[in-house]
Amino acid sequence: MTPMTRCPDHPMTRFLRFFLLCTWFCLPAAASESQLIVLHKAASSLGFYTPDGRHLADVPVGKHPHELVLSPDGRYAWITDNGTMRIEDAGTGGNTVSIVDLRERRKVGEVPLGEFRRPHGIDLDPKTGLLAVSTELPDRLVLIDTRTRRVTKHLDTQGRTSHMVKWAAGGRWAFVSNSTSANVAAIDTETGAVKLIPTAARPEGSALSPDGKTLYVVNREAAKITLVDVAARRVAGEIATGNGPVRIAVTPDGRQLVYALMHDQAVEFADPASRKVLGRVALEGRPVSLTLSRDGKLAFASAQDDDTVYVISVAGRKIERKFKTAPGAGPDPVLEIGR
Repeated sequence: MTPMTRCPDHPMTRFLRFFLLCTWFCLPAAASESQLIVLHKAASSLGFYTPDGRHLADVPVGKHPHELVLSPDGRYAWITDNGTMRIEDAGTGGNTVSIVDLRERRKVGEVPLGEFRRPHGIDLDPKTGLLAVSTELPDRLVLIDTRTRRVTKHLDTQGRTSHMVKWAAGGRWAFVSNSTSANVAAIDTETGAVKLIPTAARPEGSALSPDGKTLYVVNREAAKITLVDVAARRVAGEIATGNGPVRIAVTPDGRQLVYALMHDQAVEFADPASRKVLGRVALEGRPVSLTLSRDGKLAFASAQDDDTVYVISVAGRKIERKFKTAPGAGPDPVLEIGR
């Protein structure tokens, strides 16, 4: 026997015991910690950050990416490579959707869109595995099979400047915000039939109620949210908001709408039942995005022009923290992921 074996309280024995315990318990815990991914619109990359904002890595994607969605297992991010910074900008833009492996932190492929350029909105139907991607040139809804990574169909949105898109429950109907023509296209993806639902000026982001019955669409230049009855595909009401609502999310319990106000430089909260504003949080910059953490307790809003991401308490309606991206990164949507 060695002296260390005969003496369990030897300092080296205690150190080894501590080291083994950390190896057994601490490493798996660290591996399961959440991270934030931030789409760097100006820097054309996907950034990885700790929850408190420490930068971990960047993955280059296509030029000026706008939106992203996760695969159902959380392994991959699908990203629209729009190719222009703003929808008002001229140019043919890009025509790809980038695929990033979040575990390995590398781009593993892309889907070519051919003649359909300036992809913007993106949503994934977990039931069918189909991606719905809106394009601005021409205005179309493009469907992509995530298993084959190929375009399977393209459909006319019958609108101008097709922007954000949201699948309805069931994976047949997709709702596309046509920003310039001030309507939402409800598209039957099996037949191509379209019903145009009037909104207010400049419809952009949208979110579904947890029960899938109501689509909430923010109208950037009208200071209101349009409520759409998904089954009837018609307007069911509206909610007056602050100025410049651009992106919106619904808390998991369905009791609060959280949305970014670009013009008022704030994040606002509304009750979908009473259709009244509940409060707001002032920001120092103009937010262009709004997403929620997986548990709905935190809201993430990026001020693209200031390279700042705000983390906001939904219950407390206050800024929990904020962090900077690299200068010129131009952060846009933020998603919480697990390692």
